[in-house]
Amino acid sequence: MTITSGRQIGSDMVAAGVGAALTAVCGAALLAPRRRPALSRRARPGRGTIFRRKEKPAVTAARRLNCAAGVLAFSVLADSAIEHYRGSFCNPAMYVPLAVSSLALMTSGHGIMDRRATAHRIRDASYGAALLTGAVGTGFHLYNVLKRPGGWRWENLFYGAPLGAPSALLLSGLFGFMAERVRDARSGQRPRFLKLPIGRLTAALTAAGLLGTVGEAGLLHFRGAYHNPFMFVPVTLPPGAALVMSEVALGPKRPRRAFSRWWLRLTAAIGFAGVAFHAYGVHRNMGGWRNWRQNILNGPPLPAPPSFAGLALAGLAALSLREEARDA
Repeated sequence: MTITSGRQIGSDMVAAGVGAALTAVCGAALLAPRRRPALSRRARPGRGTIFRRKEKPAVTAARRLNCAAGVLAFSVLADSAIEHYRGSFCNPAMYVPLAVSSLALMTSGHGIMDRRATAHRIRDASYGAALLTGAVGTGFHLYNVLKRPGGWRWENLFYGAPLGAPSALLLSGLFGFMAERVRDARSGQRPRFLKLPIGRLTAALTAAGLLGTVGEAGLLHFRGAYHNPFMFVPVTLPPGAALVMSEVALGPKRPRRAFSRWWLRLTAAIGFAGVAFHAYGVHRNMGGWRNWRQNILNGPPLPAPPSFAGLALAGLAALSLREEARDA
């Protein structure tokens, strides 16, 4: 017998989620450029990843930033859909991050497929909207925590609106907007944003984002009493990646940073593996996946771990800029 008390996910929500995903994929495909540069024999399809084709290093780094922005946007879209549905969308503004993150996901897919060395106005507008929405959403979530009895206290941080979710949307918009600045930089020109080298700035933002994500994971895992030893992984290994990115942001330029690249790839793997662990956590709830409509809402958040992967991808893009672009 399956126990089904409390708010559950309905078929209407599932249909809406599938529709949003298909809309994002179709929109990215329709906006994709039709002309692609000729590939060398060694770069024919099937011989390397999509980021190893013959193209300018700046475009490769920009597409990696688009990929990082897309992963973060997807994480925010899925997470806000579940959490705001659990909150019954009591505030009409709770629909905004779903629409904005869907748009950011669509334009990120377009940016990944775009091999042109020019910025795109629609992508700029989409990423700007994500940046603004993330900033405003962080204020809303902070207000939600502070208005509770006792204000800034552990219990309210445990059960109040998560501060990290809108911040991830802010970073998604920021990484995407900087990707367009990298594309738009002329040959020999240093890619900059707010008069700062984009490579160093991306590394610094990645380090800050990783520390914030580690803080949120540590808070929620502490609430779960660290009953599984693997719950210590996202609060022990990613801080090393944040330290590595701090060195990239502040240290001298080097031709190769193999250790930094390896640590970021490990962090990305942790992000994707975390989804499997959270799925297992959903399975452990009463009714397991047979009662998925309720357990997805009450179990460990499935969309949260990919934030580590999105930030790691941004870090890899920062490494590419620091290694290949002069004073980036």
